Amino acid sequence: MKIVAVVDEENMFTPLEYGSSIFQIDDETKEIKEYENPGFGSPYGGKERAMAAILTLKADAIIVKEGSLCPGSYHMSLGKMKYIPVEEEKLDEVMSKLPEIKKQAVPELDMGMYRE
Repeated sequence: MKIVAVVDEENMFTPLEYGSSIFQIDDETKEIKEYENPGFGSPYGGKERAMAAILTLKADAIIVKEGSLCPGSYHMSLGKMKYIPVEEEKLDEVMSKLPEIKKQAVPELDMGMYRE
């Protein structure tokens, strides 16, 4: 499974437009790739630009926290990947529990997770 996450400089999960990096984790090969987030720092349309870049990676799932997505970015990705809601704050915390966390992947999110 290929999983993406948007994080800031401290590897904290952030809303799509606030994370400087997009990480893609391949849990089978254990390979991790880092990409520059094209939506970083853009208050208008940043989440959608970030999601467009994420969709080009053809990931199976994205790690999300409440407020990570907006209605536009959510609907762009709906049906193209699954969502893994997490309580953890940092990428390192998720990496140590990845086998369990990836089992939490769902095809749709509760509206509370992506409302603005």
